[in-house]
Amino acid sequence: MANNWSRDQLLIAVNLYCQLPFGRLHKNNPLIIAAANKIGRTPSALAMKLCNFASLDPKITSNGRKGLVGASYLDREIWAEFIEDPENIGYQSQFMVDQLAQQDIALSSLSSTEETVDIPSNFYSESTIIQSKARVKQAFFRKTVLSSYEHRCCITGLAEPKLLVASHIVPWSKDEHNRLNPANGLCLSVLHDKAYDQGLLTITPDFIIRVSNRLLKDQSAMAQDYLCRFNGTTITLPKKFTPNPDFLAYHFKHVFVQ
Repeated sequence: MANNWSRDQLLIAVNLYCQLPFGRLHKNNPLIIAAANKIGRTPSALAMKLCNFASLDPKITSNGRKGLVGASYLDREIWAEFIEDPENIGYQSQFMVDQLAQQDIALSSLSSTEETVDIPSNFYSESTIIQSKARVKQAFFRKTVLSSYEHRCCITGLAEPKLLVASHIVPWSKDEHNRLNPANGLCLSVLHDKAYDQGLLTITPDFIIRVSNRLLKDQSAMAQDYLCRFNGTTITLPKKFTPNPDFLAYHFKHVFVQ
């Protein structure tokens, strides 16, 4: 009788797929070895499962990478749930990985406790439990987005983690359903995240950077060197979870200050 994967095991696998770069989905990765040991699978089996998920990711398959073609019905079901309900699946998977990390320090880098995240101000009045849940969700979003962009700002290429932000394209407050959707995220430097949040720059649905006329009129060296010079250039696209053009169009229409 086949030793079928459980739903919990697949949720953990989805989380690892989100957190690990495509090039590290192999059996020799120490994180895959440690996670496989905790869930009762071999590193080879877990690595193959991650590559099965890669075969379901349009970003992976659209540029010639294939993953593995043996995705099961349950693999497809879990992946479809994640795409349809990233808020719930993202939280569930991160919560489970956090539990594994409490049991094995080798998995600590995958834990939400390793991320410094700010929860939205409207959560400050909520209970400790709700605030804690929001932090887990925000950590999952940050980890997934930064991994997709290989921990580099998609505008400048800056790679210092302490200066990088997982920026929401459609603001957190405007779309509850897509708060944890990695296709609603951009990896930006702190400066460019702030400019993006305030509508002083945008990224069009065809991934072109547009800088507000307000900034273009600023002749200071800092404005010109760090912001205006990127006007009309193209962002560096992520290795996974391409930004949704509909989300980019929303920001261009409703947030960007022409």
